[in-house]
Parts: sequence; structure tokens; C-alpha cells
Amino acid sequence: MAASGAVRTMGIDVARRTALAAQGFADPRPAGPVTQRHLLRVLDRIGLLQLDSVSVLARAHYLPVFSRLGPYPRELLDAAAWAHPVRRPRPLVEYWAHEASLVPVRDWPLLRSGAKKAGWWQRYGALAARAPELVSAVLDAVKAHGPIGAATLERELGGAPRAASGSWWNRTDMKRICEWLFGIGELTTGTRRGFERLYDLPERVLPADVLTSRVSAEDAARELVARAGAALGVATEPDLRDYYRLRPERSKQAVTELVEAGVLEPVRVEGWQTPAYLHRAARMPRRITGASLVCPFDPLIWDRARTQRLFGFHYRIEIYVPEHRRSHGYYVLPFLLDGQLVARLDLKADRSAGLLRVPSAFAEPGIADRSKVVIELARALHELAGWLELDGIAPGERGDLVAELAAASGRGAGSRLVSTVPR
Repeated sequence: MAASGAVRTMGIDVARRTALAAQGFADPRPAGPVTQRHLLRVLDRIGLLQLDSVSVLARAHYLPVFSRLGPYPRELLDAAAWAHPVRRPRPLVEYWAHEASLVPVRDWPLLRSGAKKAGWWQRYGALAARAPELVSAVLDAVKAHGPIGAATLERELGGAPRAASGSWWNRTDMKRICEWLFGIGELTTGTRRGFERLYDLPERVLPADVLTSRVSAEDAARELVARAGAALGVATEPDLRDYYRLRPERSKQAVTELVEAGVLEPVRVEGWQTPAYLHRAARMPRRITGASLVCPFDPLIWDRARTQRLFGFHYRIEIYVPEHRRSHGYYVLPFLLDGQLVARLDLKADRSAGLLRVPSAFAEPGIADRSKVVIELARALHELAGWLELDGIAPGERGDLVAELAAASGRGAGSRLVSTVPR
């Protein structure tokens, strides 16, 4: 800690290494098979796994674990999130955190406390107020038939007359009510079928002590900001607030209280225009080594402004940008090497052809050792392809790294099929 009244300054390199260590990128990979213990250690560090429907490579919640642990059985995560074990409850549950996320079961009361900003699903509260009988019908159907998907509910209830008017329910209204009930915690995800959410009652998914626990919004905000601080290492108040999408007034008060308690230390970070806070448990390793592909929804980089401040890396997801206007590609992953974001690649799992396609690959300006970047990137792509059960790598034609990457991918005893696929 700095002397009383003094605010110490952190160099940007130190801040970057601190953030990477907080996110688990300074930890060694497991020496043997990955187990649920390793998985839960990752969750303990980062706090949540964001869910997203894009599946061009792999579902978003699987990839941050791969980035930190390497190849692991995805069934481990499926079981932790959606299995129905007889002897013990699942360790993870779905709820709104940063966005729709997998979170530790213990966090359910914190996230339902009122500390968070209202989610987009709150707009359906007016519909619920107008149609309480529809709310009751959905809850009764889930109680009787759950876990059950929205499409099945629509078929089951779509022809049911309204109690008040005798008219037919709009199926879209039923889906909105499901989202609203999920948002307010009256429904949760019992399991998934593919990526379809099957709704169930929280009492059939969560332990009784979690369901009955009540936390004030003030206490929850303080705990969530502390967890965000531990996950980020060093962060501004808006960074801390955004991690769990807290209400601004709750977050600011929580930061003040955590500074007074010694959990957060005010610091200046070189080049940052906003005051920052260092978590008391943060590590500051001298070096970060290793290579990882990082998905767009990874908590290391999901805040694009923070990514720019930490890494000098201007990053935008271009999924919704028309193809002819994309700068780097559709589903672009930054490549982390020895503590720096040194390249970015558009990746696609072509399962019918058994190939990991790399339509584009770009080096970042000013990288010091280009040959090392290419070698480590080729190795990382082969590892990813193997984890996804694909037979090889197919570099495309866009970007200044593709030719070198194609050559590097074709070398070595462990190399597999490599082809150049024009777009």
C-alpha cells in the first residue's frame, strides 16, 4: 500500500500483467486431465461465463475455459451447469450477470438483490401486468411439465383462451413472459437441449438455502464489486460496475466503502484518464508467458474500451456488420502471446468438411518477433482444431499472416491436413 494520503502510480505494463493474472492467464495449465476442480477454479477467478447463441466456432461459454485450461471435456461444463445430480446440487446456474451467464449457484441471491440495472426483459413487465392469467398459465405448465422449452409451451398454451377476454394468446407474448419470468428469477434453466433453454422452477434446480437467502442491494453491490475487483485486478469504477451490470449509484457507493475497508486501493494507471482501483489480492507477476486464443465474449476483452486502455488493441465484433464492410472478419479472436495481444483471426469450425477455417489472419503493428507469433499461433490453432474434433487447418487468403501461417501449419510431426481455401 502507498503511504497515507498518497496514491501510487502503476505503469501500464504492470497494470496489464495484473489484469491477466487476475483473469487466470498467469496460472499453469493442469499437468494431467482437466477435472471439475480445475473448471471451478476458473469460475472462482472470473466469476461467470457469458452465454451467446453464435456457434460459428463454439458456443461462447466453452471458450474462456479452453483459453485458460487448454483442451478439456466440454461435458464437464455441461454437467456443472445443466445436469440433475442425485446426491449434490449443480455448482452453476443460469442468470443475468454481465449478460445471460453461467454463474456460481451461491451468487443467485446477490444477482437478485436489486443491485443490478434493470435488464432488457423488464420491458415485458407491462405485458405481465396486463395479463396475469398468462403468467399463471406459464408457471403452471412449467410446474407440471418442466423442464420445458418455449416452443413447447407455445404449442401447449397457444390455443388456450384468455381467462379475461376469451381471445387467443399471441405466441410471441408467451415467449416474452418466459423471458420476463426468467429475468425476475421466477423461472430458471432446468437443462438445455442443444442450445434451447428448457425452463424449470428454481426450487427444482437450486438448494433451499440459496433460494431462501436474502441480501440487501447495498450488501450485494459491495460483494459484487469486490468480486469484480478480484476478477479484474486493477480497474476503474465503470469497469467494476460493468462486470455485473450494476446500478451506477450502487457501484459508486460500494467502491467508496471497499476503499474504506482496504479491499480496494486507489491507484493511478499510466495513460488512463480515470482513477483506478487495485484489489488487495491482486498479483503483479514479473512476466506473463503462454499463448491463448481469446473469444469475443471472454471477460478479459468484452469491455472494448478497457481492452484499448490495457493492450492498445482496438477491437470490435463485426458479426452484425455487412460482409463487405468488415475489417477483419465475422468471428474474430485476438491471440494472446506472452502478455500481449499480437494478432487477430477470423475462425470458423466447418464441421461438414472437418476443418478449422481461418478466413483471415492479421498481425498487430509493431510485434517484435513475428516468427514466434506464427509458430505459436499455428500450434494454438492445431490445439483448437483437435479440441473441436476437426481434422485440420484451412487458412484463407485475407491478412498479412495467412501465407506464413499456412507454411507453419504444414510443418512438424503433429501437423494434419492443411489446405488454402479461397473466399
